Amino acid sequence: MRKPRYLIPVAALAAATLLVPVTAASGVAATDVSAAASVVLTDPIPEEAAAARLGLVVEEFAQFPKSEPFPAPTDARLMRHARINNLAEIRDGSGRMYVPDLNGSLYLLDDDGEPWEYLDVRETVGADFFSGRGLGQGFGFAAFHPAFASNGLFYTVHTEAFGALTSKTPDLTPQRGTIFHGVITEWKATDPAADVFSGTRREVLRLGFGGQIHGIQQIDFNPNATPRDADYGLLYIAAGDGGLGASVGNNDPQNLAVPHGKILRIDPTGRDSANGKYGIPAVNPFVGQAGALGEIFAIGMRDPHRFSWDPGGKQRMFMGHIGEKDLEAVYDVRAGDDLGWPQREGPFLYNKSDRCNLYSLPDDDESYGFTYPVAAYDHDPPPGYSCTADVGHAVSGGYVYRGKKLGKLGGTYIFGDLVDGRIFYTEEAKMVRGSGELAPMHELAVFTPDGREVSMPILAGDNRVDLRFGRDAEGELYLIAKANGKVWKVVGVQRVERDEVVHPNVARDLQAYYDFEHPVPGNPAKEDDQGLSGTDITLVNGGDDMRMRDGAFRASRNSMQVQQADVAAGRGAWKAGVYSPTGVPTLRAFNAVQSTTVMGWFKMTGDGPSPNTNTANPNDYYNAIGLAGVLTGNSDGHAVRALLELIDVNGTLRLVALGRRIDTGASQTFAANADWRTLLPQGEWVHLAATFDFDAGTMALYRNGKPIPGFYTASGDPWQRTGPRPYLSSPTDPRGIKIGGSFPQDLSERNPCNCRMDSLMFLDRALTKVEVGQQYRRMTEHGR
Repeated sequence: MRKPRYLIPVAALAAATLLVPVTAASGVAATDVSAAASVVLTDPIPEEAAAARLGLVVEEFAQFPKSEPFPAPTDARLMRHARINNLAEIRDGSGRMYVPDLNGSLYLLDDDGEPWEYLDVRETVGADFFSGRGLGQGFGFAAFHPAFASNGLFYTVHTEAFGALTSKTPDLTPQRGTIFHGVITEWKATDPAADVFSGTRREVLRLGFGGQIHGIQQIDFNPNATPRDADYGLLYIAAGDGGLGASVGNNDPQNLAVPHGKILRIDPTGRDSANGKYGIPAVNPFVGQAGALGEIFAIGMRDPHRFSWDPGGKQRMFMGHIGEKDLEAVYDVRAGDDLGWPQREGPFLYNKSDRCNLYSLPDDDESYGFTYPVAAYDHDPPPGYSCTADVGHAVSGGYVYRGKKLGKLGGTYIFGDLVDGRIFYTEEAKMVRGSGELAPMHELAVFTPDGREVSMPILAGDNRVDLRFGRDAEGELYLIAKANGKVWKVVGVQRVERDEVVHPNVARDLQAYYDFEHPVPGNPAKEDDQGLSGTDITLVNGGDDMRMRDGAFRASRNSMQVQQADVAAGRGAWKAGVYSPTGVPTLRAFNAVQSTTVMGWFKMTGDGPSPNTNTANPNDYYNAIGLAGVLTGNSDGHAVRALLELIDVNGTLRLVALGRRIDTGASQTFAANADWRTLLPQGEWVHLAATFDFDAGTMALYRNGKPIPGFYTASGDPWQRTGPRPYLSSPTDPRGIKIGGSFPQDLSERNPCNCRMDSLMFLDRALTKVEVGQQYRRMTEHGR
């Protein structure tokens, strides 16, 4: 097999790093990595998913009742409306679908989408049932036997703690201590056609886990297997590493003596296992190997989140795998595979002593036999954020679509990011195992049946969607959100219109938006706000003459020219904005705000910084170049709450994000490392964004949708974040917006920009890296 092309580093931050070999703590190690020199990768997968040109048309299908975790959660990510986790159809011809809620209920529903409780797993299990800690704890999954109509058998997985930790013994445990149990139970319905369960249950398998995350994520049967196939009736179990797979001295995912970080495969109706409650299929790859569990199907996993089988093509098994801090991946999984964790994260080398970086593979990588993904995307957190911070990425595995309603998407694997709710597809034919190439990813938009473009955060009513996918017996798809306990059915495909240049995730918080295509009727010296606030701005000193036939992207016709005053000609500086000494009420969305974003397109058309017109010295220049910002509640037209600008930092002019949380307090500045003339070259349109999170105390800069490395100029906490959270900006209406320089009320010149601007956006929320990229790609890839 040739060396995969995507493993060759495009950019290296540092030279070789010596890596320490890892061996299993006990039992049999599948592989053992030798010390090798490797190169740090700054951006493991630089390619982004292509901007959405197609979208899924979805209609609300079901709303599930509110439920509560136990014990009461302290993690806000568990405080959801209903923690529904999957949707599938019972393959008995009844058309009934089933949905598990992590908080304990198994629901059934018909075509009308009205759910009813079929079984209360929490009540049946009793006091040891545990769902209030860890993101996957509780009643996680159900799987109905392919012969359920005749044998009445189905299986569930739930977690236990409390008294179970001392009164019950797991069948299989990790190398370290156990703090919760994952329990697989068999239920036998007296009447398989009944609407409410009545029957018996028995415990099949109990696994101990040493951490509160990455437990048993899924159980399922291969729906493609027929009674004549060896795979028929075999139960697949995705068992995570318990959150310990990268811990010092822990190599459970590579240890064949334990079940953690593996996919297991058992015969739930057999009895030849060590506990006598299930069977070990003779076709499993490690059966008969000394020291290895016969239950193992594949190894080397951190958090195998969702797997499914393609009902067409080669009927391959695809699985979404949640990475540590950098990579989300999809694998074509086969018996005996080793995905490499914790020695590999996706197609890169993982060094557990450096959680901030991934590394290129050693030259002898092929000798280890690891299986690498067929599709993947990386995290790439913004500079200024801790490399170990949760930047909100976790793949949600999906399905190869073979239904009838989404013709244009036939033969594509549709999956997503469960945190931010983005939906992707790749072509199944391009997901080629062992090719050394990742399948190209495309983002999918979301539309309501009336043609309105939305997004999953909008539908879920929460920036954390907790997205899952479901599929019925006809192969049609469903979208699931824990955030509000809703299910949507995918009913069609719609093309994204070329003129829709504002991404819906941006539009919902876009308070002020100026594209310079909309002069106020009757007053062309003013620009009409296309945002939510309706805050018109004045084109100061130049009026309509400031509009130029020079759009920053294909769908844009006009931009605005700003420039220094021409004193000899009696012309004041061209700049723009709005100002009121008592505050601008229409900008109240930025009053006591937790975060904000300023972004837009900029093209340098003249020298900068400009000569200082306030002095007679011809060698005196301003120390800043004004771009755009929101003023404070006590500003004279200069002081800002959130500003994108070029400012002198220790004698060097730099592109910066400058924020001030408290009107009378100090500011903090995040400055780009790169030379500003490289970031803003003469005559070239560049998209810039600055985000300000007053609560978290962080800022970030972006250029053309990508984070800009930089540094904070002030030590400590100039924003004075003390007392209870959230930390907000001052509860005062901003006195305005300034564009192209200070003093939009046309007082003295301070920091003029000789440049053009287009599509300036001011939001009352700090966009994520993903959302900045979505907006940039929406503008550049649409309207062509």
